[in-house]
Amino acid sequence: MTTPEPFDPASFAVVPARTFEDLRVGEVFRAPSRTLTDAHAAAFQTVSADNHPIHYDAEFARRHGHSAPVVHGLQVLAFTAPGATLFPHFIGEVFISFLELSCSFLKEVHSGDTLYPALTIAALEPQDGNGVVTTEATVHNQRGELVLSGRHKYLLRLG
Repeated sequence: MTTPEPFDPASFAVVPARTFEDLRVGEVFRAPSRTLTDAHAAAFQTVSADNHPIHYDAEFARRHGHSAPVVHGLQVLAFTAPGATLFPHFIGEVFISFLELSCSFLKEVHSGDTLYPALTIAALEPQDGNGVVTTEATVHNQRGELVLSGRHKYLLRLG
């Protein structure tokens, strides 16, 4: 039996680390799909303190033209968090900050919908000795409909 190499927790990584220069426009970082439940919506309502009845009162939602309570838009946006994907594992050592975020809510999301979030690198711009990564954030539902479209920007150290 051979003597094992000493274990170094600092070198234990989910994926090999990459630098800004290693990233490529068009790369996609997906998050696992998730089927939203009433429990998810209730938990988000508690955390956000958003008590609008459109999110939890089925009769109110129907009276206002919705088929069911509508999942909070910010909850759908949260599924695009970089940490929901492997992206931060790839860039963990060079990450400086999350700079910017924008999005459009395109379709309603309801409990029972399955969401498929992804981040796609749209631009890589060296800036002041660092690099800015722009990603297109998308969330599709189980019917293939785009329910959210957005953009994130992150600041990374150059390799």
